[in-house]
Amino acid sequence: MAERYVRAQTSLGQCIYGILEPNRSLTVLTDAPWLGGRSTGISVASDSYTLLPPCAPSKIIAVGRNYAAHAIEMGSNLPPEPIIFLKPPTTLLPPEGVILIPPQSQQVDYEGELALIIGKACFDLTPVEALGCIWGYTIANDVTARDLQKHDPQWTRSKSFDTFCPLGPWVVREISPSALLQTRLERLPAPVQSATIDQMHFAPEVLVSYISQVMTLLPGDVVLTGTPEGIGTLQPGDRVTVEIEGIGKLANRVLERVPAAIDES
Repeated sequence: MAERYVRAQTSLGQCIYGILEPNRSLTVLTDAPWLGGRSTGISVASDSYTLLPPCAPSKIIAVGRNYAAHAIEMGSNLPPEPIIFLKPPTTLLPPEGVILIPPQSQQVDYEGELALIIGKACFDLTPVEALGCIWGYTIANDVTARDLQKHDPQWTRSKSFDTFCPLGPWVVREISPSALLQTRLERLPAPVQSATIDQMHFAPEVLVSYISQVMTLLPGDVVLTGTPEGIGTLQPGDRVTVEIEGIGKLANRVLERVPAAIDES
């Protein structure tokens, strides 16, 4: 089994990076693995930690309409160059965390995606150079307030609510170019999304190269590579799972966010 790199909080409140062992214990690393973290020889038992998003990025760069069938279901054509947008790090949500539907939206959608973890600073790279900057791969759910996306002239609000970027459960170093991505809702018998990642319009190294010509990518930054067709609306009480062959499963529950109380005193 390929090594699985995690970020976790121990029962003592410490934030650590580690390698997940077959018995679910963690071998603690000195730092993030993409920063050269090495084994400390310390082990944390399986019942003594909680998984966090597997990295702490300075930014999350996402890509729109990168699968042909998804572009069609959105009523669009494939773009001539990548469509990129930002999600703030405050959208991050760990495995088994709760996606909160905000009161501003009546249509919050799932979008299962392959996520890239950047391993070193990169700027103005060719695709060949960019390939060497992709340290590993994980799973993301680019949760989107679809009604707000259609209403607003740009996508920031619809993509940026807290809990709108579940990420994890861990990072692996390699993935098959034809790995299967599937999204499931517990209330439905069949996958709602199912596609191989080689159906992307722009390959991962092309995306990283394109983004690096706009901004410097830093170690631990995240690139979301787009979602295949089959997007749909989440309901309170749902459990949504995104699975990518060779990585694992990212599962989250869905609840409504309680609106802030208005003080009328």
